[in-house]
Amino acid sequence: MTEENKKPLLPESVATAEVRTRRSLPTVWLIPLVALIIGGWLAYRAISEQGPLISIRFANADGLEAEKTKIKFKDVSIGEIEEIKLSDQLDGVIVLARMKKEAEQFLTDKTRFWVVRARISAGEVSGLGTLFSGAYISVDPITEGAPSRSFTGLTKPPLVTANVPGQHYLLSTPTLGSLDIGSPVFYRQIQVGEVVDYNFDQNGEAVDVKIFIHAPHHQRISTATRFWNASGIDLKLDASGIKVDTQSLVSIFQGGIAFDTPPSLAQKTVVSENYQFQLHPDHDAATKKTYQVKIYYLMYFGQSVRGLAPGASVEFRGIPIGEVIDVKLILDMDNLSVRIPVLVMIEPERLEFWSQGQKVNYQRIRDETSDDQKHPMQEGLLKRGIRAQLKTGNLLTGQLYIDMDIFPEADPVQVVYEKGYPIFPTVPTPLGQIAEDVSRVLKKINTIPFEELGENLNETIVTLKSTLREFKKVAGSVNQQVVPNLNQTMTALQHTMTALQETMSELKSSFGTDSALSFKAQQALDELTGAIRSVRSVAEQLDRNPRALIFGRGEPTP
Repeated sequence: MTEENKKPLLPESVATAEVRTRRSLPTVWLIPLVALIIGGWLAYRAISEQGPLISIRFANADGLEAEKTKIKFKDVSIGEIEEIKLSDQLDGVIVLARMKKEAEQFLTDKTRFWVVRARISAGEVSGLGTLFSGAYISVDPITEGAPSRSFTGLTKPPLVTANVPGQHYLLSTPTLGSLDIGSPVFYRQIQVGEVVDYNFDQNGEAVDVKIFIHAPHHQRISTATRFWNASGIDLKLDASGIKVDTQSLVSIFQGGIAFDTPPSLAQKTVVSENYQFQLHPDHDAATKKTYQVKIYYLMYFGQSVRGLAPGASVEFRGIPIGEVIDVKLILDMDNLSVRIPVLVMIEPERLEFWSQGQKVNYQRIRDETSDDQKHPMQEGLLKRGIRAQLKTGNLLTGQLYIDMDIFPEADPVQVVYEKGYPIFPTVPTPLGQIAEDVSRVLKKINTIPFEELGENLNETIVTLKSTLREFKKVAGSVNQQVVPNLNQTMTALQHTMTALQETMSELKSSFGTDSALSFKAQQALDELTGAIRSVRSVAEQLDRNPRALIFGRGEPTP
């Protein structure tokens, strides 16, 4: 190549390039930056929208699976289980669940969780849908309370959740009986609630039963409402007869509670949530009117008290005024005497005391009395003849009750105390009095010497027989001797009368009917005729009844 060929191609006047440094971000970095921003925004959004993580303790994980089992409220998913692990003491499982953001406000220390499974019990059948979809965790969200992230799951579903309108009440009872969670609560034999829980009271001496009454029936409950145990069949056999009572077939097998508000003049106040009532054992105990004043007496009866048991009624002319508290037997070993003290309780407020046409306030009488044991019945009525006696209340069972009445003929008594109780005088029952009278008569009859009387009676009968034989002999002699002689005499007298009549006819014809001789002869003839008639009458009487000569006149004995 020649030197000419080595000359530069560009002219010498061409300007040289100026190199400048660019400070802006290259376009190629825009895509990763935008992606980073979007990722950060999504991460922030995911973190901000992520619900809280909670832990729920269950006894076991039956039917639960991580990242599959849902937490639902009204069949809407509000969370999901992320992890299941054993507890530190191996006495349960800890379920870690992620809740949705909107459910955070319901996570308080009063919120309840439980596992919904297929469940069949005596009172209900629930959760059958989980046989196909699998178990899930249900929640009863409650906003009241402190926020919490740790919970203890229930062993069984609650019967009433927070969103059900109504109110809870507590019933105090000595024993639970046949009541259980789910037992119905009846109002006039219509179920209006159920038992939701029960536990011991603070002292452990009674049981507090928690019930729930659905709206609007909770408005029927006031301070005057009475609750009683309506479980099973209430069969009562007492002095008043046989009584059977039950609420429904459900209460027979599952137990139940009933309530009512009896009419009363007392003020009725609407009660608040968890108000406590007394659970009575039966309807009679619930509706029984209570009285503040109770007076105790001792009664002694002189007859058998079989059929008289504690709880028997004490009545005044059929009106209950108390009951029998206790019956005992006291045997005195020294003289082998038996005493049966009966302790009775009388509520004098059941009676109305009147004086001088006006009602007397009993409490005022007690306040004016210095001795607390004294009252008008003791000082007044006892002295005027009020007494107590046993009576049969039921012929089928033989149960007895004590009836009080006023016996004006009873002797007045003084109030006597024994063991701190006044002794109330008693009288035997009418049948008992008859039995005592019969017993006294039998005792008197036993003192009669029947053997000696029998011997004397036998001797008298022998004497009478001999006397009758003599009478028969006399009667025979009268028939054989006296009567024929009388007949002959009568015949002779008849002939004499005929002769006399002929003589009188001659005298009358000779001297005339008006002469003195004729008159005297006629008078003698009339007297003789009367005598003959008397003799004839005696003869006829002896002919009909020969014994008349001995026993006198009378009708003949056949």
